[in-house]
Amino acid sequence: KSQMMRHALRRCPLPPSRAASALRCFSTLRCLIMGPPGGGKGTLSSRLVKEFGLSHFSSGDALRGHIKDETDLGKQAKDFVDSGKLVPDELMVDMVLSHVGYVDEKTNKWLLDGFPRNVAQAQALDQKFELDIVINLDIPHEEIVERLRHRMVHLPSGRSYHALWNPPKVEGKDDETGEDLIVRDDDKPESVRDRLQIYEANTRPVLDYYLSKEKAVNFKGTESDVIWPVMREHIKVKFGL
Repeated sequence: KSQMMRHALRRCPLPPSRAASALRCFSTLRCLIMGPPGGGKGTLSSRLVKEFGLSHFSSGDALRGHIKDETDLGKQAKDFVDSGKLVPDELMVDMVLSHVGYVDEKTNKWLLDGFPRNVAQAQALDQKFELDIVINLDIPHEEIVERLRHRMVHLPSGRSYHALWNPPKVEGKDDETGEDLIVRDDDKPESVRDRLQIYEANTRPVLDYYLSKEKAVNFKGTESDVIWPVMREHIKVKFGL
């Protein structure tokens, strides 16, 4: 903790006695969270939002928002979505940056998720907004494989169970309907490993980019309940909160 405090104070031009005061040098909290699928990003994001009063949004939120509001960008995107095609990268960037701008006008404390997906997108984001911290979840891949192989879902309702942490009352059956639970194909070990390899290949350059700018912080662990107090303390110390 003392080491993190010294690092925070080196980054802050105020005297140490004032660094954690109301006159602190950090008045914004613009955050980006990165993490592999199944790595607990949703759980930790919700805790960050509650603890620090952040507005949480994703690239998917930007897409849906533009389509719902029938903006020019949204109308273009809807044509691709309706025809079952991927929204082009350039259009997606424009929509996300526009949405970030909309959120940033209301609050300078937010948490972005699912964007950027490559270095070009990261550079485009940097040109518009300065991130205060990039939170990276460093979860061992085999831990994620083990987590997801025990997950079961009731497809009609979307209810999710976990054989170890949140088991159904009757093994293999939905609590409310008694219908069968299944393990989705994309939760099976071979599928999870494939997704993680793709994630790593796509995301590593983005993480390296933010590490080179001294924005990224790695939080390594296997359990969200263990990672969370370390993450919370780091942010509180770094930003004098």
